[in-house]
Amino acid sequence: MTSLILSTATRYILPLLLLFSVFLLLRGHNEPGGGFVGGLVAAAAFALYVIAFDAATARRTLGVDPRTLVALGLLVALGSGLVSLFAGQPFMTGLWSSYTAPLLGKLGTPLFFDIGVYLAVIGVTLTIIFALAEA
Repeated sequence: MTSLILSTATRYILPLLLLFSVFLLLRGHNEPGGGFVGGLVAAAAFALYVIAFDAATARRTLGVDPRTLVALGLLVALGSGLVSLFAGQPFMTGLWSSYTAPLLGKLGTPLFFDIGVYLAVIGVTLTIIFALAEA
């Protein structure tokens, strides 16, 4: 059963939830939030899309296989930890650049670790949601 109200509202809510998830991601390395919470919000947005439409439409809207997001997220998180090894520090030591980005502050490896967690959480959660919806 499809609901016209739900499907119309979901088209407007999805971009807002994704924008909010990016806000949570970027705020997380300075205040509460971060990659895990942001990833869950983004996955919840696509879960709503699955409910409003179906899993195949949600997969097309996502545009990438969720398992690819998991792999990419793990690589980004691992890469953020390896940067400290090349700098002669222990693995996963937080390093910051001297460059200050507008709205973000100083860029550093904790932000890139959060981005990796964000992508991995979206990928794992959507893999589960899509599997359950298609079963």
